[in-house]
Order: sequence, then structure tokens, then C-alpha cells
Amino acid sequence: MKKVAILMANGFEEIEALTPKDVLSRAKIDCDLISINQDIFVTGAHNVTVKANKILTFDDNLEDYDMVVLPGGMPGAKYLSQDEHVLNILKQFDKKQKYIAAICASPALVLPKANIAKGKKLTSYPGMENHLSDSIYIENSVVQDGNLITSRGPATAFDFAYKIVDVLIGNSEDIKEGMLYTK
Repeated sequence: MKKVAILMANGFEEIEALTPKDVLSRAKIDCDLISINQDIFVTGAHNVTVKANKILTFDDNLEDYDMVVLPGGMPGAKYLSQDEHVLNILKQFDKKQKYIAAICASPALVLPKANIAKGKKLTSYPGMENHLSDSIYIENSVVQDGNLITSRGPATAFDFAYKIVDVLIGNSEDIKEGMLYTK
């Protein structure tokens, strides 16, 4: 069974973490909400508090996960980009060509800090392009370049989640149909 870690810091964009969690659960993909805070409860950018499945510890390298997902939101994406342990995990995932999915501000703030964005086709929240000057910026709702999947923002959270399902298990069409997705 495929396994996904969604990393959350205070100030995360709720829809960008919870939509993938919901869609992946419907696809029978094991998915953990993981707090990078020292608290199991994480409060989003819009004051929605979520109980994570676990807290990221310094001993945890997430090697048993197939993908790491980085929601955006402010200041959540900034906190992810400032966490050396998170950046080291991303470097290891990239080195092993394991999937990293980032949405909204996270592609622009976190991926360059982990030194995994250079020369890659990426997208992000509009206005964050200046952080991706070493990347190939594309304004699509979801962009995949090898093991990196990026998306633009809250309204693209479903497209982002379905792309993750497509990459991990091959097809999200049944999930889309069951959820009445008609884009």
C-alpha cells in the first residue's frame, strides 16, 4: 500500500492539506497528517485547528513513505522552509527520486531552500515566481517534473490531489466520478 506524509506547520492552508488527505483516503492510500510543531494540534491560516496523526521527530526520516506533501499558506510555508529537518527529508526524498508534492507558497519557498528546484518545471501561487528564478515557471494548475508535483493554490487543491492519486496508483477517474468532479 502506498503511503503519504502531509507535513503541517502552524499557518498552513487548510484546504491544501485536508483536500489531499480526504482524496487520498478515498483512494485507499495511507496518508498521515504530520505536525512539524512540538504539538499534535496544528492551527491553519484561517484558525481551523487540526489534530495531526503524529508529530515529526528528529529521529523520523519518513523513509517508509512514498511521498511528502507540502501545503502552502502563510506563515505555514515559511515555517516549513525554515525547518532544517524538513529540508533534509526533502533532499533525501529527491536524491532517491521519491515524490514531493508542494502547493501554493510551498513550491516557491520550500523547494528552493531544499536545493531541489533548480532547472525544474514548477508552478506556485501567483506573485511568488521571483523565488523560482532558477526554475522553469509554468502557470498551469498542476505541473509535474519527474518526482516533483506542484500546484498553484486553494482552488487547485482538487486537481493537485487527483494528480497525486494518478501518480501513486495510476488512475483517479473512479474517485473523481464518486466525488462528482466535473472540471
